[in-house]
Amino acid sequence: MRWDRFLRVVVMLIAAWLGWEIGRSITNIKTLEELTLESAQIIAPSILVGLLLGYVIAPWVTVRPARALRGVPTIQLLAGTAGLAIGLMIAALLAYPLSLLPTPFGTILPFVGVIVFAYLAVTVMLMRQKEIFSFFRIDRESEGETKTAEAAPAAASKPQHTLMLLDTSVIIDGRIADVAETGFLWATLAVPRFVLNELQYIADSSEVLRRNRGRRGLEMLDRLQQNTNVEIVFLDQDPSDAKQVDDKLISLGMELNAAVVTNDYNLNRVARLQGVTVLNINELANAVKSVVLPGEEMEIRVIQEGKEVNQGVGYLEDGTMVVVENGRRHLNELVLVQVTKVLQTNAGRLIFATPEVEPRSRAGQR
Repeated sequence: MRWDRFLRVVVMLIAAWLGWEIGRSITNIKTLEELTLESAQIIAPSILVGLLLGYVIAPWVTVRPARALRGVPTIQLLAGTAGLAIGLMIAALLAYPLSLLPTPFGTILPFVGVIVFAYLAVTVMLMRQKEIFSFFRIDRESEGETKTAEAAPAAASKPQHTLMLLDTSVIIDGRIADVAETGFLWATLAVPRFVLNELQYIADSSEVLRRNRGRRGLEMLDRLQQNTNVEIVFLDQDPSDAKQVDDKLISLGMELNAAVVTNDYNLNRVARLQGVTVLNINELANAVKSVVLPGEEMEIRVIQEGKEVNQGVGYLEDGTMVVVENGRRHLNELVLVQVTKVLQTNAGRLIFATPEVEPRSRAGQR
């Protein structure tokens, strides 16, 4: 039996027991021996109504809250739980004085106080969690409990990101799945619901290219979920202060102290201007490319003509373009070249080189 079915049976049994208690209180019977035909006509429908209500509300009190909490960050769960405990403590302290009030206030206000104070405390903790938790961290540091922070204040001031928000562009790109398999991702990958909706909208597009890009993105998410070394969650938070997906990502990154993973150049610039940490897969790819210095020699296959006269173009294994001066006559040949200049552009690294010796194919013929 699956867990959801088991929980539904448990809720139905509890609701049936409540129905029995309600029917018993109406008919004024205490034990089953006192049960009569008249009282059974009231208790039996009460139990059946309880079973039906339990069957209907079981998912709302068991499975659905668990699924909703699955995408909530741990820090928010901790803040909400602490706020609930504080609110209930305040309500418990005020319950006795309120119960001394005249009827019906003495009966109603203690229960109302529990709801009001619990709601207010949870709301305040969720809205001010950063300030409250940072206050206690500062207090601990002042007492000397964090010696590492005193020895390395610069390292302590760096934000510790526990979430990486994935943008639509980086999901469609697909390289994030390859990076995840290497084990270099230290935080939990998070996909906001509005990003998932945009991805689904692209996958349902009438244009073949857009539809294929959207489906590729969904396949990448499935691949990330199948990776046991990667933790990925889906967030239901939808910032109300923004309308565009990029603006929502920035707002959510600031709210959750999360890093944004993207390939979008404009989102990269805007997010960094607002103080949000951005991880750009394109920058990562450029950073891990092989380092080549002027004067070094390498073998390159010239596969096409360059823009300038007599230029040839080849590519390294990592995709870096190599422009070979006087390489046009060596098309489709493996040539030993010497690096003359290396340029770093927005599109990546560009290498200029000149041929050193005759191509291997011609040398072999001689």
